[in-house]
Amino acid sequence: MRKLLSVFITAAVLLFSSNISMAGDKVRIGVEGAYPPFSWVEADGQLKGFDIDIAMALCKQMEAECSLVQQDWDGIIPALLAKKYDAIIASMSITEERKKKVAFTNKYYQTPAKFARKKGSGIEITKEGLAGKTVGVQRATTHDNFVSGEFGDAVEIKRYGTQDEAYLDALAGRLDLLLADSVAMGEGFLQTENGKDWEYVGPGFTDVKYFGEGAGIALRKEDTELRDKLNAAIEAIRADGTYEAINKKYFEFDVYGG
Repeated sequence: MRKLLSVFITAAVLLFSSNISMAGDKVRIGVEGAYPPFSWVEADGQLKGFDIDIAMALCKQMEAECSLVQQDWDGIIPALLAKKYDAIIASMSITEERKKKVAFTNKYYQTPAKFARKKGSGIEITKEGLAGKTVGVQRATTHDNFVSGEFGDAVEIKRYGTQDEAYLDALAGRLDLLLADSVAMGEGFLQTENGKDWEYVGPGFTDVKYFGEGAGIALRKEDTELRDKLNAAIEAIRADGTYEAINKKYFEFDVYGG
């Protein structure tokens, strides 16, 4: 009897702890930390960026005690499903493929993807113009899916664990083109000293088939209460000026999109 009671108490404590996490008192947020200006790690180990500030603003709005858990992109969804954290705020596009594994909040921003080429290369964004060219993308992203689906029969695709690794290979002359989020690539590469010899080329791409409905917060499908709280918090920070203040800190335009 005592053993059964002990098992019951242990199960109740675990369930209660889980409910606390989902109710908003304590929320662990998975972030990447390798995608400036949305997230990066300072020399002292501090996480910075638009995603980080949005995460903290949402936690404040929910009156939640939040902790950030840094995770490499390749394992970011598996770690969520393994309950390493409760939500992902890492510029993750809301796509039908990802919805098979996780749930999403409403979007918290939306920006187009673009190609970049070395200045003077004359490369054009057509199947003929890309024939035989090498394109660098971050692995397992919407950009990876897009270039594979639309130009995979024309180009060689090199995939990287982080966007910074792709930039380094571009500078080393191993890539003809980069494909990435236009804002992340602009702020993180093209507008820096390292990227001064590179430029955007071609249109912005927002095809829902590949890029979904914007960037949202990913959660486990069963955590509906936390999803609803985050959705309400997104609406609240957009209404009270908090979102606008964070936006202006990083961008000269409205990153939320249409």
